[in-house]
Amino acid sequence: MLFRASAKTVAVMALDGSLFLHLADQFLHMHGYQPGTSEARSWERSIPILTAALNDAGLGDVEVMLEYALPLNSKRADVVLAGLHPVTQEPSYVVVELKQWSQVTPHEDDPTLCHVDAYAHPVLNPIEQVRRYCEYLVNFNGAVAEHGERIHGVAFLHNSTEFGVSGLREIERDGRGRLFTGERRGAFLDHLRSKLSGKHPGAHAADELLAGATAPSKQLMSVAAQEVRERQQFVLLDEQQVAYRMVLNAVERAKRADHKEVVIVTGGPGTGKSVIALQLLGELYRRGVAAVHATGSQSFTKTMRKVAGSRKREVQDLFKYFNSFMTTEKNSLGALICDEAHRIRETSANRYTRAALRTGRAQIDELIDVAHAPVFFLDEHQVVRPGEMGTVDEIREAAARRGIDCNVIPLDSQFRCGGSDAYLRWVVRLLGLEPGGPVGWEPDDRMQLLVADSPEELEAFLDARRGEKYGARMSAGYCWRWSPEPKPGVPLPLDVVIGGWERPWNLRGDRSVSGAPPSALWATDPAGFRQIGCVYTAQGFEYDWSGVIIGPDLVWRGNRWITDRSASKDPVFKKSVPDTDVDRLIRNTYKVLLTRGMVGTIVYSTDPETREKLRELVSARPEPRPAAVEGPLLRR
Repeated sequence: MLFRASAKTVAVMALDGSLFLHLADQFLHMHGYQPGTSEARSWERSIPILTAALNDAGLGDVEVMLEYALPLNSKRADVVLAGLHPVTQEPSYVVVELKQWSQVTPHEDDPTLCHVDAYAHPVLNPIEQVRRYCEYLVNFNGAVAEHGERIHGVAFLHNSTEFGVSGLREIERDGRGRLFTGERRGAFLDHLRSKLSGKHPGAHAADELLAGATAPSKQLMSVAAQEVRERQQFVLLDEQQVAYRMVLNAVERAKRADHKEVVIVTGGPGTGKSVIALQLLGELYRRGVAAVHATGSQSFTKTMRKVAGSRKREVQDLFKYFNSFMTTEKNSLGALICDEAHRIRETSANRYTRAALRTGRAQIDELIDVAHAPVFFLDEHQVVRPGEMGTVDEIREAAARRGIDCNVIPLDSQFRCGGSDAYLRWVVRLLGLEPGGPVGWEPDDRMQLLVADSPEELEAFLDARRGEKYGARMSAGYCWRWSPEPKPGVPLPLDVVIGGWERPWNLRGDRSVSGAPPSALWATDPAGFRQIGCVYTAQGFEYDWSGVIIGPDLVWRGNRWITDRSASKDPVFKKSVPDTDVDRLIRNTYKVLLTRGMVGTIVYSTDPETREKLRELVSARPEPRPAAVEGPLLRR
């Protein structure tokens, strides 16, 4: 949230200009960059109109929360109004989405989408947008989790006439999604008065909402069974819902017209790619469309099969690998959902492939050919192995060679790392994956970042968090030899050795050994904590607290990072892999490891100079050590 005050106070500050200066300063502090021109313009034009409406409605004491951050993701509602209900006298909240649009056209195939001249792609109908914000708050804010009737939503298109929004109201069906235009300002005032009392201040109701406990994130793995078999478990927001609807529409068009379409959905860690992929699979499954989910990740696919298909074998069969389609008939599927498509490889053949199938055919061609609507979810910055080639350009070129239409849908908002955009930008700047060099970490209220002075300290801190019922994992760069797995009953080899601290890698096989879970379940089974995960078992998963050990393959010297391929024990880095590729892949590896945590990350480097650099970047605002942790101060 950027600012809160009564409607009277906000109106006065908007009039003298101080409000917008305050909002811009707060935005810069929280996000690390200046607000865009369109965002600043919306503040200056929309907020005064809303506060004037509130004061005209006799609601000057209602509390106004501007740019309210939704829990556990980076989305912000324009305004949340807090007060007491005029009848029940219970806390009452109205989520307001402000739009300056004057002309909006409903999407021809889907009333939950619409077209606005300023945007090249369809956008979410603002009624659907604000309804989903309300549902999301009920799902994730303890103050309204058991009191869903307290929250309401309106879209206020103050520049529009009724003619300008004709057709949008087709999806109005409840109090969480209402639309008002400037032409119906009187009806808007009446609606606000029906939800908020003008006789009582709203400050205490706002306090209650802000103090509401954030419900634990609905972990992807733990709800996958219901997600695929029965019903939707996640609320998709804004561009997530747009992507979901556009993919469904593409599948329907391909089905009706017998014409292929390729869809690419791009986004960084935690933007919701896998959540959308699962919802699509579930919806297509319910509609009777022949569709399967495929990845290049053994861990992800096996976990999906285990969790989502625990009661129905046919559900297990929905989860495949990218190399599963070498002999599949063309267009035998209605849709193929390719999750983590950045892991697509040059061909599907490996050392176990029969000679008759070694045709040299590109894997991307197999994936496009097998379905009427192939859908690819990818993040080009998560390529961590030589030979992975799932990029937007590669997929576009493969589609163009066949004369197939290809649509690209970007996802910007992210849900991993507590929804902290600032943390993700800090990571990519730290690793040199974006220009500008490393910057100091400024703590926000979404993600915690700490530096440990030793691996013992890192593990003790994470163990204390587990004692508080958080999930936690330790992972490291591939800088230690990985011994063969022992026989059952024999202790795991302690391969990761740092001074007197020794721990085993996670298992590589498909069976549990000495109490450690199999490779595919390391990230989701609580017994995985005592083993050190690598990028191949961590990628695609998330956990509350992430402990990351930066090994000697990436060290800070002087004013830059140095990658040392000789320090890496990863067998994929053969002599034929150029140094430039190894450098990029090692940096991408640490980006993956550093972006697994939902609540916080604690990092340790085996190199003293690198530790000193991390302390310099992450010690601007040291805080006291949590009481449960013994030992030296951990730097936030």
